[in-house]
Amino acid sequence: MNDYHLPPYARTMGMEVDHVEDGAPVIAMDYAERVMGRPGFLHGGAIGGLLEMAAHAALRAELDRQGSTFRIKPVNISIEYLRGGVQERTFARGEVIRAGRRVANVRVEAWQGDRSKLVASSWMNFLLAPPKES
Repeated sequence: MNDYHLPPYARTMGMEVDHVEDGAPVIAMDYAERVMGRPGFLHGGAIGGLLEMAAHAALRAELDRQGSTFRIKPVNISIEYLRGGVQERTFARGEVIRAGRRVANVRVEAWQGDRSKLVASSWMNFLLAPPKES
């Protein structure tokens, strides 16, 4: 459906690009036993992984638009868990707030049926490193 390649971790967790919104991929993850925490709810680590993949995808899309070949290295991740994720499809979308020459800041939100009722949100800071020389 797209040119966005999710890493093996994301695919193992059942994540996929659902659609693209304002140039940023919206990553989706269906509820399954592999992402279950306490019975009937998503594990916090699965939610955190979804947030990280959405941030990475949004930043990569922005850097690709700029023609940049920077490597992305996470520096700091702050997650706010706002409500329990239940047994339904979960979505996450990152918004690049700033992508400078060395650092990028991305805001991410995750939701289920009602986008106004977030499951979690996050701020992520990334170091933008030059591409490795061959």
